[in-house]
Amino acid sequence: MTRFLIKNTSIVNEGQIHTGDVLIEDKRIAKISQVIDNKHNAIEINGEGKFLLPGVIDDQVHFREPGLTHKANIHTESIAAVAGGTTSFMEMPNTKPAALTQELLEDKYVIAANSSPANYSFFMGTSNDNTEEILRINKKKSDVCGIKIFMGSSTGNMLVDNHLTLDRVFRETELLIATHCEDERIIKANLEAFQKTGKPISPSDHPIIRNQDACFESSLMAVQLAKRNNTRLHILHISTVKELQLFTNLIPLEEKRITSEVCVHHLHFTADDYATLGNKIKCNPAIKAKENKAALWEALLDDRLDIIATDHAPHTIEEKSGDYLHTHAGLPLVQHSLQLMLHYHREGKITLEKVVEKMSHAPAKCFQIAERGFIREGYYADLVLVNLHQSNTVSKDNLLYKCGWSPLEGFQFPATVEKTFVNGYPVYQNGKVDSTYRGMRLKFNRS
Repeated sequence: MTRFLIKNTSIVNEGQIHTGDVLIEDKRIAKISQVIDNKHNAIEINGEGKFLLPGVIDDQVHFREPGLTHKANIHTESIAAVAGGTTSFMEMPNTKPAALTQELLEDKYVIAANSSPANYSFFMGTSNDNTEEILRINKKKSDVCGIKIFMGSSTGNMLVDNHLTLDRVFRETELLIATHCEDERIIKANLEAFQKTGKPISPSDHPIIRNQDACFESSLMAVQLAKRNNTRLHILHISTVKELQLFTNLIPLEEKRITSEVCVHHLHFTADDYATLGNKIKCNPAIKAKENKAALWEALLDDRLDIIATDHAPHTIEEKSGDYLHTHAGLPLVQHSLQLMLHYHREGKITLEKVVEKMSHAPAKCFQIAERGFIREGYYADLVLVNLHQSNTVSKDNLLYKCGWSPLEGFQFPATVEKTFVNGYPVYQNGKVDSTYRGMRLKFNRS
């Protein structure tokens, strides 16, 4: 059994920062103290001047396997994840074939068990006609993070627009439902209006076609369904001012039945960036006007928005090129989400404690993940050691995504991820990932 002792580091955890030592043994955090004597010849790591954070838990990624592996796969994208400090991920079902049966879902777990250096879980997909399959899942025994419903456009047979199906799933499922909320009718009407003008559609038109009303109307429907049925609802990638009225900060996260997520690209980019980045930042829901970004930050900091995630969605550069209508929506972000938030910490926008709360603690609470998301004795040692005084710049040479590009190329981060521990193992250090290590399937504490 290899032991590690991180000495004299600034531990960021549960709203506090204090200096101390952390002993890791047998995959877990064995001891946290101001000073720990090295009685067992543990490998010592000097954490002086650095900060130790719980590993990031990303509740929304698209790693494209099976079926779309020309652009990404679970192995390549989880390598990028751990290099960026993400130790656990929850992956979406819109692969090829889509994860619409329990057998297909389990196939993805097998792939991850054989290829992912990060810990993992996968959402069960929903269609208009697989309700019986969904309801076979029992939350008390399930190792599945939740059910994903696309209440808006998606790939394959995953747009759920049958109200009877929606009502039954919301009424009868025992699992958390995570939704992509955009109203397809509004989007279609907006697109048709643009096409009637005969003018070419540009990337800057994307937030007008997939506008605030499309997001709000769909999110409102999801909230109404959840309230009517007392469903545990989690709305993904909130992107508009208007949607924020649907969420509260008046009760603790553990007591919320309706929670929300904001993604790093909606906190970073605005519609002004289409002028330089074009279709590279085309995503669904769209990156919108700057007043939305400002409102999202305000709601994140006052706890109306609960989680920071990525919606990591890689495509090849060829799939992101060409005319607007044929360009794929989505962008790769999982390697740099923590560093981007550390940039905003340096800018004075957010505290380190809040970064940890929204990227580690809150996902663990929201999804009831067992023994992860905190720096606590007995918990799995999913940890990230960061240097806030070592800058680095995003370039093609240091990207680990299979797609080989990033909308953040050329951006200089003020901080660097030095080491990432997954289950007590240093899977990333000295700028390299040990791609032979395999993470664990996430477990959930559900009553």
